Formats: sequence, structure tokens, C-alpha cells
Amino acid sequence: MKRISLAIATVISLILSNTLLADSLLITNAQLFVGDDRKALARDILIVDGLVDAVAEDLSAAEADTVLDASGRTVTPTLFAGITAAGLSEIGMVYEAVDSRLSDLYTGLMHPEFDVRRAYNPHSTVIPVTRIEGFGYTLLMAAPGDRTISGQGSLVRFDDGFDSFEGKTVVYVNVDGSSGNRLGGSRAAHWMLLESAFQELGTDDEDLTLISAAGKQALRATARNGIFVFRANRASDILQSLTFSETHKLTAVISGGQEAWMVRDALADAGVPVVLNALDNLPGSFDGLGARLDNAALLHEAGVTVLFTSGETHNARKLRQVVGNAIAQGFPYESAMAAMTSLPAEIFGGRPRMIAPGLAADLVIWGGDPFDVNSAADQVILDGQLDPMTSRQTQLLQRYLPVDAGLGRAYINP
Repeated sequence: MKRISLAIATVISLILSNTLLADSLLITNAQLFVGDDRKALARDILIVDGLVDAVAEDLSAAEADTVLDASGRTVTPTLFAGITAAGLSEIGMVYEAVDSRLSDLYTGLMHPEFDVRRAYNPHSTVIPVTRIEGFGYTLLMAAPGDRTISGQGSLVRFDDGFDSFEGKTVVYVNVDGSSGNRLGGSRAAHWMLLESAFQELGTDDEDLTLISAAGKQALRATARNGIFVFRANRASDILQSLTFSETHKLTAVISGGQEAWMVRDALADAGVPVVLNALDNLPGSFDGLGARLDNAALLHEAGVTVLFTSGETHNARKLRQVVGNAIAQGFPYESAMAAMTSLPAEIFGGRPRMIAPGLAADLVIWGGDPFDVNSAADQVILDGQLDPMTSRQTQLLQRYLPVDAGLGRAYINP
């Protein structure tokens, strides 16, 4: 049995090579957030063969290959990174390194058949950069461009697997003002096209070519058992999204929602969640003139389910700070923990993100408050295995950080 103290985080890297493939792992003395809206509990966690085997106040008698002493640190499920293009966008200015959107040269305003999962690269350098900050999964985005329907995606785990997709198919519908440039400049054209497209679903008439045959098939499948994410910030656009979803019996989620607080009662009555950036407090366009910092708190108080996103891919790891600001503006701490762990998986149909017996052992041991800008993840664990906690950034740090006052490592022949 190996006993490891997390008092000094660097100890992990020294013994990691011997413990990565441990069949059983015991974490003791943890302040555990299980993944719902309960407060932290003093608990031990036993992991066997990648699954949580037991959670109790004292499991010191349990036999395990490796024991980690959390020394009172916070332990949570791995976090949700928001809606991102992780694994789809490596370098934004390099055409062949961005697979989250269709080129403007590609004709058509609605392409629900554009499935970004087919381009997902689990070996993207963005993924370990995000993972070592405590994030375990994201919702893959089909970037909007100027299209009413930009494509489809789903949840994906940050586990380096080529088949790590999970949950329901998500189709992205863009009904805000910024997506109306190719529609004559009117957002009303979005709804005209959407109504026409859904009418076409009832026929296979080849003369109706608003969307392709593959697009019709994708829309039908998603309407039956998928989710439509409506990108809308203006209150009136949000209400139109609710009406359209009710008319066509769609499962809907609002993304953006800068003015969602204005229509929070309607959102609560419809049971439609909102994915928002809690730092959107200044209008970036006329769609968000009503943006305010306490948007999330007002929605939660009205009974609306709130999730968080930063609008970033390469800096998705900063989402923890975004949520910290929501908490500072009145969003309950424990509800924020659920919104960043179990709720996204529940809403989008992924595997449960809870620390409970029988569930996958995807968790994080933190060096402090997960929503504090000064904190960091001491250790990420996926499927019961210790992550090596390395990324391109840590490798560059090791290469170029001078070890003394002399030449830096870049000048030393390894």
C-alpha cells in the first residue's frame, strides 16, 4: 500500500509513475462535495476498478493499493467546461486547425447535419490544458457564423478517447441579431426559415430544398430525442424560442441569455435551462442592453436552472472565476457546485457526475476553494486513475524556467 500526502502538490509527480494504474485508491480526510446542492461533508472515498466503491466518514480500515491523504482539502466531481470547441479548434487563425464551423463559402443557412463530433481530436493540446485545471467534460459547439442552424454536437469527456462522446445530440439554433446578416438583416427571418424547415420535415418532396435530406433526418432525430440549444440574448428572442419550442414540442436550452432575467418567470414555467456567462454585465451589442451581473442569481431565485459557460475554448479553464463572480452576486455556492458538476450531465443526458457508490470515479482534489482565482487543482482523477497533471504549458514551463542564475534550460542539451 502506498500512502501519499497532498500537503505538497509536487509529491504527486514524484510517485505518479508507480500509481497511475492502481486498481484501488483510497482518499482520506476530504471535504467532499458530492455533486448536488448539499454542503461539504467530511468523508473518505474508496475507488475500486475505476468506480466509487464507498463513501463514508472513516474508511481507514479499507485495503487499497494507494492512499491519498487530502488533509482537509475540497474534493469535487470533475467540472463542466461550458460550451466550447475543445478538440475542434487548435489555433483560431489557422484555417485547417479550426473544425467547429462551416466556411462562409459553404452555401445554405441551415445545416443540422453538420456534426462536429466527426472532427473531434482528443489529442488536441487544449484538452490537457483544460483538464489539469479540474475540468472533465464539455459540450461540443457548432460555431454559429451567420447560420440559423449551425450544426450539432454533444457532451464529450476529456479522457483522450476517440469515442468519449455521451449524452443526447444537441442542435444549435442561432436566433440573435448577429446571426442575421445573411438573412437580409432581420432576425424575423430566422423564425420564417425555422417554421418552413419544420414544415418540410413532414414531407420527402425533393422540390423542397430548404434543408438537405440528411438535414431533415438530423432534425427529425433531434426533435424526437435530442436537445435544441437556442442562442439568444434579447428577452424577446428568448420568448420566441420558448414559443417555437412549445409549438413543435422540442426540448430547449437557452444559450447566452443576457436579458433572461427579464423573462425569468416564463423560463421557469417552461422548465427551460439557461447557459450563461456570469461576467456579461456590459452590452456587447443591442441584444444585451439589459445585461447585469446578478442575472444568474435572479434566474435561480425564480426557479430557473442555470448553467455556466465562459464563451472561451482556449481559456475555458477560467470558467471557475466566472462562477465565483456569480456567487459574489448572490448565486448560492452549493447550487453553483451542482451547476458545474452534475446538472450539465443531467440536462444533456450524460453519465452522472456525482461522487457516489457505483458511479465513475471522476473527481478533483483542490488546493483551495474551486471558485477562488488563487486556487488550483492539486490532482485530477479520471476513471479512478491519477492524471499526470501535465500539458503543453507545463512542459514549456519545465523547459524554459531557469534553474539558476545561469543559462536557462533552453540552452542546456538534455
